Amino acid sequence: MAEDTQPIKAPEENSIAETGSITAKTSRGTVHCITIVGQIEGHMELPSQNKTTKYEHLIPQITAVEQAEEIDGMLILLNTVGGDVEAGLAIAELIAGMKKPTVSLVLGGGHSIGVPMAVAAKKSFIAASAAMTIHPVRMNGTIIAVPQAFEYLAKIQERIVDFITAHSAISAGRLQQLMRETGQLTADIGTVISGRQAVELGLINAVGTLSDALDALYDMIAAARPQTEGEK
Repeated sequence: MAEDTQPIKAPEENSIAETGSITAKTSRGTVHCITIVGQIEGHMELPSQNKTTKYEHLIPQITAVEQAEEIDGMLILLNTVGGDVEAGLAIAELIAGMKKPTVSLVLGGGHSIGVPMAVAAKKSFIAASAAMTIHPVRMNGTIIAVPQAFEYLAKIQERIVDFITAHSAISAGRLQQLMRETGQLTADIGTVISGRQAVELGLINAVGTLSDALDALYDMIAAARPQTEGEK
């Protein structure tokens, strides 16, 4: 006799202290909320005084949310200042690959690798007071000045541009132009754009608040649900 298959359970309903996540149940659906703040920490641990989001916390969470039967959708709250590019792209790819409804909301700022994570959701919002910083990939530490090192950086940059343009309405040419702007960032190149500019450029879907993001997510959840018994 076959054993009963146990459904995959949702992540901890309230793990704010450890991972900044929470699952909320309402009459409109069950939503898992994750927060991505500070720097994205990848394979290397950052100093303890840095506010970080660890990719080993997010990757299993996102995977569990996609599989958990009791969770209907996911809300991603973002306020980032960059971090590990590979880890950030990994998280963005996971979000983009979800079938369940996903909505992102940029609060405060979306810096560098935070941009792919913002556009990875099926619908993206940005607060009116928020801003997004767009600049080329940078590396810390010693860099060997050989052609291969610069080619490696160029390939990483190409991957980021390809991902952003595939999940938003901005063109590759316009995005690269914003990355190469001078005069806005001290001792660096790049562009700081406001929330409304991000929408006008096609990078983000809409300017909105938390309630706007939740309403959009619940609407997507309702549209994704099968017909009720009375409608069958």
